Amino acid sequence: PSTLHTPCFITAHGANPTTPTMLAAATTAAMRRAAPTATATAVRALSGTAGSLKASAPSGDNIKFFKIYRWDPDVPGQKPYTASYPVNMDECGPMLLDALIKIKNEQDPTLTFRRSCREGICGSCAMNIDGVNGLACLTYIDTASKEAHKVYPLPHMYVIKDLVPDLNVFYDQYKSIEPWLQAKEESSPNLEHLQSSADRKKLDGMYECILCACCSTSCPSYWWNGSSGKYLGPAVLMQAYRWVADSRDAATSKRLAALDDEFKLYRCHQIMNCTRVRPKGLNPARAIAKLIKEMPKAYEAKH
Repeated sequence: PSTLHTPCFITAHGANPTTPTMLAAATTAAMRRAAPTATATAVRALSGTAGSLKASAPSGDNIKFFKIYRWDPDVPGQKPYTASYPVNMDECGPMLLDALIKIKNEQDPTLTFRRSCREGICGSCAMNIDGVNGLACLTYIDTASKEAHKVYPLPHMYVIKDLVPDLNVFYDQYKSIEPWLQAKEESSPNLEHLQSSADRKKLDGMYECILCACCSTSCPSYWWNGSSGKYLGPAVLMQAYRWVADSRDAATSKRLAALDDEFKLYRCHQIMNCTRVRPKGLNPARAIAKLIKEMPKAYEAKH
């Protein structure tokens, strides 16, 4: 929808040239230097438009601030802003997701974000943390630094609310590559599709993808061509190659032919942002390079 705001403000390398409209930026900066009483007052003022605090600001010597992107479409005329929340790290778990849950439970119940497994398996809590895409459940809080952690939704995606991006285009792109085994027609549905150990090993580094969209939303080519659905992006292209490389699949030529246009595949310029931010240690850029080498087979389906 056109009413949603697109947070195109942070690159995968941490550059932040054009942050969205911030609420009381000067107050937020002063909070880091303020006394505990003044800090509590400032936090209440910052969070006023986001929701009422359920408890007073925490006190203690081990306080860490979290500067979080906020935007509520149900508030007429509201523009995106950032709100700062103090968290007593002596009473919080080590991961960023622990802090977000603690803030939501104890300070601001309107804070909205996705999360599920807390084990780096589901990919739900993908967000931009200090300028780098990652999973909140796998990102440690830097307690050694006094700088506030800056938390934003995945960049260059429409925002539904707060830290929740709209992933409909991303999942539609994934659906477009037909991510399921397409075996030969004469194969019996009652028999297993056997595969050698060597062929199975070729799928390592691709099947583990959890579709968190961290790699795709770190890619400048995807920023400019992904929201329109034209460029499929690193995550989807790696999954496309996962099926091309699968020895049990019989639709290789058809799959490659479907990718053979100027946008879907060839907008990859090997910038390597996708490989730098991978939360599961995968290498989408390498998979895309291998996919391009396989493209001559696409013409077997056309001729």
